Amino acid sequence: MIALVIVVGFIGFGKLFMNYYPPFGRKVSKEKLSKFKQSENFSKKRKFINQIPTVMKFSPKDMAAMLVEFIKGNPNARPKKAIPMKKVEMSEENNEKQQKITWFGHSAFMVELDGKRLLLDPMFGSAPTPFPFFGLKRYSRGLPFKIGDLPLIDVVIISHDHYDHLDYGSIKKIIAKVKQFIVPLGVGSHLEKWGVDPAKIKELDWWEELEHEGLQLACTPARHFSGRSLTDRDATLWCSWVIKSEQTKIFFSGDSGYGPHFKTIGEKYGPFDLTLMECGQYNQRWAAIHMMPEETVQAHQDVKGKLMIPIHWGAFTLSLHAWTDPIDRVTKAGKQQNVAIATPKIGETISIGSDEYPSTMWWK
Repeated sequence: MIALVIVVGFIGFGKLFMNYYPPFGRKVSKEKLSKFKQSENFSKKRKFINQIPTVMKFSPKDMAAMLVEFIKGNPNARPKKAIPMKKVEMSEENNEKQQKITWFGHSAFMVELDGKRLLLDPMFGSAPTPFPFFGLKRYSRGLPFKIGDLPLIDVVIISHDHYDHLDYGSIKKIIAKVKQFIVPLGVGSHLEKWGVDPAKIKELDWWEELEHEGLQLACTPARHFSGRSLTDRDATLWCSWVIKSEQTKIFFSGDSGYGPHFKTIGEKYGPFDLTLMECGQYNQRWAAIHMMPEETVQAHQDVKGKLMIPIHWGAFTLSLHAWTDPIDRVTKAGKQQNVAIATPKIGETISIGSDEYPSTMWWK
């Protein structure tokens, strides 16, 4: 009897913890679920789906092999010392004629277009986990700026709700500075729980477009998945983004395996002055949801990009490959395909449309 009470108690505590621990976010309401049924990307099982079959199931043999590899580890999985950063000087002034972008590591950027400031996937935390005090810290061991020095942000754009893209601590610190959050379907529920005014949140489905203060935004497909806990797999949508100002057009891939959606996006919205393309945290076992670096170059060509910045690397170890493997392979493939690739240091700013861009192999 005592054992039963203990088991029931643990189950009850677990449910309360999953429902109320803030970093897990909030489950989508029944009202929103009913609206999701109108989406072609929402299945009868009340889950979002990819456009093409995307299998992520592993056999017992695969699981055993991965466990051995993770335990063994890769001696080059992380840099031996903090990687270099370029300090970012924040200013409230914003020249409307300047079109520029600054990389903060992984998939986080500040974009300045036509006098507007945008943050893309602003993960500024120390580790991509709901328990950051336990996780392995970011390679740079810090940020190239103080979050408190951030100027007013016109728009925050989120690609999906995984911890390395949507960070509870970061959102809490920037809420007061952000005028508008634009996210894929369902992700707004997390933001609402964290204190964001629902009036400041706009949720879009794939292929939906939005005009916001002179900027044209389109929520476009990606081949991935979502979820922040054990019970919300694929409960929210994942996506890529098209960002267009009067002078500049950018494609932001979010997380995605390679697929035909890139060519479709290129045909509908390309060419792009700049693409931000995922190239890290891959493994052949989960190639359906994360591109290999050579596929990253092909995807850039598919969307008709001019200059590419490789993303989803340089901050955290989320796979088994060496930390420099993504950038080594993607630059090699880019050279073979005559693709222009910028390789900024964390905190380094690039002028969009300029023929001059950082291309040094600083990670060497």
